[in-house]
Amino acid sequence: MEAAPLPGHAPGILCRGVVKRYELGARSVEALRGVDLRIEGAGFHAIMGASGSGKSTLMHLVAGLDRPSAGEVHVGGTRIDTLDERALTLYRRRKVGIVFQHFNLLPSMSALDNVMLPALLDGAEHAVSEARAMELLGRLGVAERALHRPDALSGGEQQRVAIARALFFRPSVVLADEPTGNLDSAASARLFGLLSEIAEEQSVLLVMVTHEPAAAAHCRRVIVLRDGVVAGAFDTRSPGEEPLDAGALALRAQELARPTR
Repeated sequence: MEAAPLPGHAPGILCRGVVKRYELGARSVEALRGVDLRIEGAGFHAIMGASGSGKSTLMHLVAGLDRPSAGEVHVGGTRIDTLDERALTLYRRRKVGIVFQHFNLLPSMSALDNVMLPALLDGAEHAVSEARAMELLGRLGVAERALHRPDALSGGEQQRVAIARALFFRPSVVLADEPTGNLDSAASARLFGLLSEIAEEQSVLLVMVTHEPAAAAHCRRVIVLRDGVVAGAFDTRSPGEEPLDAGALALRAQELARPTR
């Protein structure tokens, strides 16, 4: 049964006391140790942290790909950690867009069919779905590659197709987990600019997990995780000041991520 929206909560992401615990034989490991986080409104945000800080685990919980051991996860005003499996499947398909590092495109399907896949699973009308998919491929600059399979596309083109699929149902929240991990520096820079434009033009809350300061510099706000908790956050652009470059951003993130004594 779908949970009721959180009263008074604007669309966005809200985590309250989120714990994620893994049982490894006789040993219990906490990847998240009580995360409290609130992100509201449209815009491009980054979640940073060292390897093992819990950033990808947090992303998977917000995406509905896993469930917390304790705490609450709300997305778009709906508490998702209490949804049953059917409701959670519909949430992942319709309410949140997910962009993976490895693209996750089906190799036997064309770019067009990969973008249409959420609608095909939903039983939507084919002509309407095809028009929407072509609109998105055009917006992302790969319409001429619509009938090509993934193995005929460059890494940057595959990632654009994956982004088009994530945007198909016009979600208010899009999650990207290291989206340029398999791209070269030039393709990465183009993709960061594109994601920033999408967040602004389509009023989307776009949250990207990354360990790269150059990637986070494209975001308006950076949230830093340390040892499974939120260590702090900062804006990359302040009124009257120059935006933080990658070097200054890296120093700020390192200060927050530094272990406390």
